[in-house]
Amino acid sequence: MADMTKAYLLGALHDATIRKITYRIGAKDLSYAEFLKKGITALGHKAWIYKEGKSRNYYIVEFVKSILDQVALKSFDDKIDYIRGYFDTDGGIARSKNVRYYLYFAQKNKNDLANVKNYLEQLNISCGIIHNPSKSKDASYFRFFIKAESYQRFAEVIGSWHPIKSKFLRVKI
Repeated sequence: MADMTKAYLLGALHDATIRKITYRIGAKDLSYAEFLKKGITALGHKAWIYKEGKSRNYYIVEFVKSILDQVALKSFDDKIDYIRGYFDTDGGIARSKNVRYYLYFAQKNKNDLANVKNYLEQLNISCGIIHNPSKSKDASYFRFFIKAESYQRFAEVIGSWHPIKSKFLRVKI
């Protein structure tokens, strides 16, 4: 795993809660929360982890918003790190051997989702259309899939730094 970048953190914010002076990223996996905290610390900033609720296995990594002041995606490397962070928090991967393998991105902000799809296509990764899987369940929820012919390229170019997702990405590709 490479070093955490601010572009990666910017991508990971798609599953964050924004407070007055901090960001809060939630994670079901403690190992991912620890990865985020370690990466933020390596960038020279403080971050802290706490468990949300007494009976839930859900962890929050909180850090000051100023870390990401003036961050812009200028290079292809920035875009790759951004997409990887986005995937690690708001992307999905088939974990069961009993279902057809898939990779997808999901988000309520359709324009934001279109932006990441555009970045992927700039990197020659084929994507399906952005769609709403169930208007009756949630009319403002959108997703798109990575096309099967691009699974290998996605794994090689984007990959994952999430301790769990990266294993499933490697197993299938």
